[in-house]
Amino acid sequence: MDHAQLNTITDVQALRALVAEQLQIIARHERTITERDANIAKLTAEIKRLRRLQFAARSEKMDPAQRQLFEETMAADIAAVEAELEALQSPPSADPSRPRRAPKRRALPENLERVETRHEPTSCECDQCGGALTHIDDHVSEKLSCRPLTFFVRRDVYPQYACRACETITAVPVPPTVIDRGIAAPDLLAHVIVAKYVDHLPLYRQEAIYARSGVAIPRSTQGEWIGACGVALQPLVHRLQDALRGQTILHADETPVAMLEPGTGKTHRSYLFAYRSGTGPP
Repeated sequence: MDHAQLNTITDVQALRALVAEQLQIIARHERTITERDANIAKLTAEIKRLRRLQFAARSEKMDPAQRQLFEETMAADIAAVEAELEALQSPPSADPSRPRRAPKRRALPENLERVETRHEPTSCECDQCGGALTHIDDHVSEKLSCRPLTFFVRRDVYPQYACRACETITAVPVPPTVIDRGIAAPDLLAHVIVAKYVDHLPLYRQEAIYARSGVAIPRSTQGEWIGACGVALQPLVHRLQDALRGQTILHADETPVAMLEPGTGKTHRSYLFAYRSGTGPP
C-alpha cells in the first residue's frame, strides 16, 4: 500500500488492522531472510569442506583410477552446492534489467554436425498494431546435444542377374565376414570391443545398456564375438610385432594380475605385457 492510500484511511480500527497485517508480512520476510542466510552459511561451509577433501585427496597416495573417480564425484558435488548457493544469493526479485555476468565457456567444435530448428512466430502480423512483420535478424542459440545409442538392421541385398543366351548368373560376391553366419556387423563388433577395453565397460553392463534399447545381447554372446575378433586380428598383431622388433629402442611394462584357475576357485599370478617404441606408434 502506498502513502496516498494510507492517508485516506481515517478509521482507527482499520489502521490497527493494517499495522497488524504489515507486521505479519515483515515477520515473514525476516524469517525468510534468516532461513536464507542460514542456508547460505551452511552451503558456504559445505563448499569449503568439499574443497578441503578435494585437496586432501590429491595429496594422498592412492590408485590413479580411484583418485579420478573420487575427483569426478567431488567436482559434481561442489558444482551442485555452488548452484544452490547461487540460487539463494540471486533471488527472483532481483532487478531483471541488471545484466548478469555470463560464464566463459569453451567454444563448441566447428566440425560437429549442426542440426538447426527454426522457431517462427505463430503469426506474421504484429501483436500490437496488426501490421506485417519483416524479418530483420536471427537470434542463434547453440547447445551441445547427443543421440543415444541407436540400433538398426543393415540389410544387404545382392541382386542376381541371368543371361538368357548362355544362362550365366551374375551377382556381386558376398564379402567375407568376421564371424561366419554371425548377426553382428563390423561396426557393432568394434563398438563392443572399444567399450570393454578402452572405456572399461564390462560385458554385463553393456548387456544392460543394450537391453534398454530393446536389443538382447547376452554377455556370453559378446564374449564369443570378442574371441572371434581376437582370432581375426591375429595377422594385424603379427605385423605390429614385426614393426616393434624393427625399432632401435623398445620399452616394455609388465603388470601383475591375479587370474582365476577354472574349477579350483584359486588364483595364480599372471602378467600383462605392454610394448611400445620410443618414436611413437606402435
